[in-house]
Amino acid sequence: MSVKLGVPSKGRLMEKTFDWFAKRGITLSRTGSDREYAGAVDGVEGVDLVLLSAGEIPRELAAGRIHLGVTGTDLVHEKLPRWEQQVEELELMGFGEADLILAVPQCWIDVDTLEDLDSVSSAFRAAHGHRLRIATKYHRLIREFLTDAGVADYQLVDSQGATEGTVKNETAEMIADITSTGETLRANHLKILSDGLVLRSQATLWRSRMTKCTAEEKATLRRLLAMIER
Repeated sequence: MSVKLGVPSKGRLMEKTFDWFAKRGITLSRTGSDREYAGAVDGVEGVDLVLLSAGEIPRELAAGRIHLGVTGTDLVHEKLPRWEQQVEELELMGFGEADLILAVPQCWIDVDTLEDLDSVSSAFRAAHGHRLRIATKYHRLIREFLTDAGVADYQLVDSQGATEGTVKNETAEMIADITSTGETLRANHLKILSDGLVLRSQATLWRSRMTKCTAEEKATLRRLLAMIER
C-alpha cells in the first residue's frame, strides 16, 4: 500500500503546488496528456500522486480515500461540517490567497455594515415581497456567518458561474464570494461590507483523520512530513 497525495489537477494551483513540493525535495509531475489524471512522485518512496479538482479534495480526505491533500481553506470549511474532526491542517502553503467576503452594490451608500444590512433586508422584503437574494457558492459558511451576525431576512441563491455578475443580471441583490485583489468587484460596481470578511483562505496541506494506515504507510507519512517541515 502507498500514501496517496491529492493535488489540484490543473491551472496555477497545480503549478504552484508542484513548485512548493519541489523546494522541499519532492518532485510531482503529470504523466500522459493534460486530459489524463495520472501523476508521479519522485524524492520519497511509497507516495502516489492523485490529481483531482480542488473541490473534490475535501470530500476524498473526509472519506479516507487519500491521506494528504492540497486545497483551499475555504473549500474545506464549506464542504466539511465539523471539519476539524475529519481533517488536520498541516501547512499553510503561502499561495492561492483569497478572502471570502460579503459585497453590496456601491450605490447602497447607507449600507456599510452587517447591522445596516439587517435593516435593509427587512425593509427590502416589505417593499418587494421577497427576501433579499445573496448569490454565492458558499451556502454553509455564509449562513453560519449571517446567523452569528443576527441577519435573518435573506435567501441564498446558488451561483456556479461569475458570481460578481449576478447583481448586474438582476438575479441577486448582493453577493458572497472569494476575492484576491477586489478588481472584479470594483468592475461590477460592488463594495465589501466593512465587517463583511467571512474567511481568509489560502492553499493548505491537509491530512485526513479518516484513513486507516498500515505501519508501512505511517512510516512513509513520517518521512514525507519530515521533508516538508525541515
